[in-house]
Amino acid sequence: MSDKQTAGVHHITAIAGPSQENIDFYVGVLGLRLVKKTVNFDDPGTYHFYFGDEKGSPGTIMTFFPWKNIPKGRVGAGQVGYTTFVVPSGALQFWERRLNDFHIETEKETHFDEYYLKFEDPHGLKLELVEREEGPLNTFEFNGVTQDVAIKGFGGAVLYSGSPRKTADLLENGLGFEKVAEENMYLRFRSQGDIGNVIDVPVKAFPRGEMGAGTVHHIAWRADDHDDQQDWRQYISGKGLQPTEILDRQYFTSIYFREWGGILFEIATDTPGFDTDEPIDKLGEDLKLPEWLEQHRNQIENIVDPVEVREVKPK
Repeated sequence: MSDKQTAGVHHITAIAGPSQENIDFYVGVLGLRLVKKTVNFDDPGTYHFYFGDEKGSPGTIMTFFPWKNIPKGRVGAGQVGYTTFVVPSGALQFWERRLNDFHIETEKETHFDEYYLKFEDPHGLKLELVEREEGPLNTFEFNGVTQDVAIKGFGGAVLYSGSPRKTADLLENGLGFEKVAEENMYLRFRSQGDIGNVIDVPVKAFPRGEMGAGTVHHIAWRADDHDDQQDWRQYISGKGLQPTEILDRQYFTSIYFREWGGILFEIATDTPGFDTDEPIDKLGEDLKLPEWLEQHRNQIENIVDPVEVREVKPK
C-alpha cells in the first residue's frame, strides 16, 4: 500500500461535439447540474463545462471540452474506457426506462457481483451506471430526475491501459488504492472515499486510442488542498514519473502526468471549489472567466455558441 492515499476520482474530463447537445444530454437527460460554464484556459475560444451534484462536490464532476466539428475519436489503450456513475440502490430500473424513452440503446452487464447499465452519450463517450449504497444523495432535481434516483457522482472508472500491470501497480503503490478483487481478466481497486472509489483495470491489451469526440482526455484524482498537492507532486516525482508544475485551474490546482500505461492522470485539490466566483444557488448561470481572460470577454463571447440549460423531452 502507498504511503499517500487519494480519496478517489476528483473529476473526469472528456471531449464532446456541439456544446448545446452536450448540455442537453448531461443536464436534460442525466439530470446533472451545470455547475460551471467557463472556457478552456489553454484554448479560450472553446467552452469548458462542469457537470455535477448540486454543489459541484469533488467526486461528482464530469467536465467537457465541446468542439462543434471535431472528428470522432477511438476509445482504446491510454484512455479511460468507461466512465462509471453511481446511483442509489433500486434506481437502475428507472434509468433503463428513461434512457430507452430517449431512444438511447442500453446493455446490461454483471461483474464483481454488480449490475451495470452501459450506454453512450450522443458523441460516443462510453458510460455505465451502477447501484451502490455508498455516498450521499444528490439533492439536485431537474426534468423528472428526483434525488431518490439521481446520479450521486462517480462510481469510478474502467482504465484501458497500454501496460495494465504497471498501471495497477501505480494505483496500489502510488495512489493508495487497495486491490480488492480479480475476476474475468479484470483487476479491481478501491480507495478510502465513499464516491469515485472503484477502479477496474482490464489486463487484456486494447488497440491504441485516438483522441476525439467521445473520448476521455484525462482522469483526475483528489488531493486535499495546496499543501497536500505539493506533497503529491514530490511523491509522484519520486516514483519516476514527471508531473507538471502546479497549475491554477481557478476552482482547484492541478498537476498532470502520463502514467506508464499511457493514460493522462491529474491530481486536483478539493479546494477552493466552485462557489469562489458565484453562489451555490447561481452555479453555472453565467460565463465565468479567470482574471487574466476578462479583458478578452467580448471577443470570447462572440466566438462561443450561445447555450442554455433547458428541459428536454423524448422525441
